[in-house]
Amino acid sequence: MLELLSQPQNIPHIVVVGDLIVDHYIWGVSERLSPEAPVQVVEVQTESYRLGGAGNVADNLRALGAQVSLCGVVGADEPKEWLLAQLAQLEINSRGVLVDPTRPTCKKSRVMISKQQVLRVDRESRASINPTLEQTLLDTAAALLENADALVISDYQKGVVGARLCQALITLANQAHKPVLCDPKGKDYSKYSYATLITPNKKEAQIATGLDIQDDAHLQEALEHFKTQFHITIPLITLSEAGMVFLDRANMVKIPTIAKEVYDVSGAGDSVIAALAFCLALGFDLHQACAFANASAAVVVGKVGSAHATYAEVLEFWQRHYHQGQKILDRHLLSQILRASHPKRVVFTNGCFDLLHRGHVDYLQEAKKLGDILVVGLNSDSSVCALKGATRPIQAQEDRAFILAGLECVDFVVIFEELTPLELIKALQPDILVKGSDYKDKEIVGSDLVPKVVLIDFVQGNSSSSIIQKIQGLSCNTSSNLNS
Repeated sequence: MLELLSQPQNIPHIVVVGDLIVDHYIWGVSERLSPEAPVQVVEVQTESYRLGGAGNVADNLRALGAQVSLCGVVGADEPKEWLLAQLAQLEINSRGVLVDPTRPTCKKSRVMISKQQVLRVDRESRASINPTLEQTLLDTAAALLENADALVISDYQKGVVGARLCQALITLANQAHKPVLCDPKGKDYSKYSYATLITPNKKEAQIATGLDIQDDAHLQEALEHFKTQFHITIPLITLSEAGMVFLDRANMVKIPTIAKEVYDVSGAGDSVIAALAFCLALGFDLHQACAFANASAAVVVGKVGSAHATYAEVLEFWQRHYHQGQKILDRHLLSQILRASHPKRVVFTNGCFDLLHRGHVDYLQEAKKLGDILVVGLNSDSSVCALKGATRPIQAQEDRAFILAGLECVDFVVIFEELTPLELIKALQPDILVKGSDYKDKEIVGSDLVPKVVLIDFVQGNSSSSIIQKIQGLSCNTSSNLNS
């Protein structure tokens, strides 16, 4: 996962083919029952629209930083106009979005009260698209795939992803040695045969295999069924709050979930397949891709409605739930993460932290209490040497950073080469700058760039310099005793 801790240098181009859906949300309040029937009366406050289905997969890919081309079918109606305008605004290539005036644009209207969905109304056609339109869709997708890095087939069983189209697309992708990922539906998975990866959830896997999946043995059996019966290179099953499992050769691998708050699971599957496609298109292995996809899904289910997770949001979530080595970032990536964290309050402090002692820990714990995210700027070895002399630092910058990152109160560590943290403060734009009380009545670098400066008292009698002097004194005494 370490390779994912910096924004990818290459921008992957991913083609998404599937059912296009407009998600319509009606937000309101309900304080009474209808006199006409025992149902709630909803007073509408606002309405909103979002991309759903294959469109939501495309939006998730765009949010991660991919270039996206979308292929599907819409009707000649008002929802189509909104959908095309939204794709244009998001800079998603809609060349492959075809119009069929004989069918409606799929639209799902959800009535929401206090973040809870109480009713859904669907307007759609499940009939297969006509053969002529299907061929045009295939030709367009094939042309787009020539310059793409991966293909995603998003099947919501609304009539677009038929067996012929699906198999033709998978064959094209395989011939071009490009990963093809399918979000499957229904009982017959033969139309997804020879795909690189499929992402059914547990219920969908049970329907497709006929198994009552109750334990790991059943999961293994289901995965092996997909591999042997349909020649899926990497069969994968999502398990909601339990994470996901996939077959790595003959071994089943479990990736546990890391979601902490769940508000709405709508679109979580779209987020997972988008994240997997993004990572595989960049050449990362499946373990890395699944871990990243889990983090992406965790961000999404913490939001209401079909939502997406940006690259910075996923990485910020990752930093908060994995080991301390992942807290150590460069200033460019950290600035992206902090911007995505708004409106959380960011506290910044800096220092050499050559030998971590009680005074440091107490100081950092007090600093964390001032906000939501504590960032520690750490002087590099060269800057410590320039500030403290040729015998310092005692510990290398990587060791000092790792020890700091091991503290629960520290959220991120960033190493800087300059003698002062001025440029780092400019890049990170923290809300609060913290220094020791010994800076009272002194000029504090960066104080003019932050809204608030706080001075914290040090624990008396603790300093790296005094500890080093004590060690040196003990060393000299030991040496004298040995020579006498």
